[in-house]
Amino acid sequence: MTYEIKNFDEILGTPGFSEQLLKNHFKLYEGYVNNTNKLSQILKDMLKNGKTDTPEFAELKRRFGWEFNGMRLHELYFGNISKKKKEMPTKSVLFKKMVEEFGSGENCEKDFVSTGTMRGIGWVIMYYDKEADRLFNTWINEHDVGHLSSCIPILIMDVFEHAYMIDYGLKKADYIKAFVDAIDWDVVQKRFEETQK
Repeated sequence: MTYEIKNFDEILGTPGFSEQLLKNHFKLYEGYVNNTNKLSQILKDMLKNGKTDTPEFAELKRRFGWEFNGMRLHELYFGNISKKKKEMPTKSVLFKKMVEEFGSGENCEKDFVSTGTMRGIGWVIMYYDKEADRLFNTWINEHDVGHLSSCIPILIMDVFEHAYMIDYGLKKADYIKAFVDAIDWDVVQKRFEETQK
């Protein structure tokens, strides 16, 4: 199966995100999709040709997680952005879970934002642990390192510099505010509801 590049042009025009920033970000995402496909084929060919005991196979196998997660995390990130500001419905099951876990919706947002403003590059992911029925706002340093095993990503924010430098320079906190204002809570809520089945 070949992964296809998804079109996220519907988020062009989102307040706080310039067209140049988003188009550059889309191009970066396309690279992850293309590299995921290339690596899939190379690894398949190496398996077929009996080259699985080579250092090249080992390194490409390790690299696959970086490219694949770079692809998928960007899809989830772009997918939870909306041009129109959407409020979290306070009667939703996700909001109730946020209150249960963090004491209030505001505390959950504060924890998420604070995680994003930490020094460094990476991702902030609100994960749901179905087994323990818990929510976590987690820092992921690299695409392929630090994910919570078996937990499901509900809300994703990219905090690599490419996500904000063109528009905000070093003002990451201003970017995070624009991102929070652009969260598509309908999408995030739907992702959470899928975990409840």
